[in-house]
Amino acid sequence: MADFLELLKRRRSTRVFTGEPVNEDDVCKLMKAALMSPSGHRINPWDFILVDDKEMLKALSSSKEHGAALLEGAAMAVVVIADTEKTDVWIEDCSIATIIMQLAAEELGLGTCWVQIRRRSDADGNSAEDNVRTLLGIPQKYAVLSIVAIGHKAREAKPFDEEKIEWEKIHIGCFGGK
Repeated sequence: MADFLELLKRRRSTRVFTGEPVNEDDVCKLMKAALMSPSGHRINPWDFILVDDKEMLKALSSSKEHGAALLEGAAMAVVVIADTEKTDVWIEDCSIATIIMQLAAEELGLGTCWVQIRRRSDADGNSAEDNVRTLLGIPQKYAVLSIVAIGHKAREAKPFDEEKIEWEKIHIGCFGGK
């Protein structure tokens, strides 16, 4: 358990990358981790689109108004989409797969940052999801949850400060309980 807690402390959002490509073996490990993620009734509503083309990363970086610019500097991105006809818990299932992918990346020494796409818009008020769908040819029945920027960290972030753990968020027996 101690090693897992250390991994959680180390995993911080990375917004600046070195530009060095992610090797194929590590990409395979990341995708294996995502595909092994738990999902309700093992329906696995997700699909993952791997993007390493610099022009496409640049295009994706302007798919929403705030928080996507970092994609341009990433070695690669994983676009997390879901077949919404398979299950009504696709958001939860894809979110779990996304964080497992991010934790696997941290274990490999890679940095990641979750770029929220669902229910976001670009500077002109257009749907970020529609922008990504158009750029990547994603069929309408698929929803776009997020894009995960991945690459080698340009700098290490400070680990999570355990002094900031909000123990008051724990309730025993009922809300407000000891």
